[in-house]
Amino acid sequence: MSVYVGNLSYEVTQDALSAVFAEYGSVKRVQLPTDRETGRLRGFAFVEMSSEAEETAAIEALDGAEWMGRDLKVNKAKPKEDRGGSFGGGNRGGYGGGNRNRY
Repeated sequence: MSVYVGNLSYEVTQDALSAVFAEYGSVKRVQLPTDRETGRLRGFAFVEMSSEAEETAAIEALDGAEWMGRDLKVNKAKPKEDRGGSFGGGNRGGYGGGNRNRY
């Protein structure tokens, strides 16, 4: 399991975030997702710690705490939702449509 960290400054680094969470236990991994098109940080991260107790301690201490001028949102990460592949996903509306105005 990992911890979701939201409302991050766009200036954050993996090392800085790891150092903050290291106060509550051993940090195994830090992921800072970036925008595919711009390469810019997306303002959130995932932090994986060695034990659930360490994750809980970090969540309790850091949720709502101010860091780098922002109030952090810290909670248990939820499993990634399946957005559907090429079949059945994406709520794109009805059928057909190509030649509606033939007049």
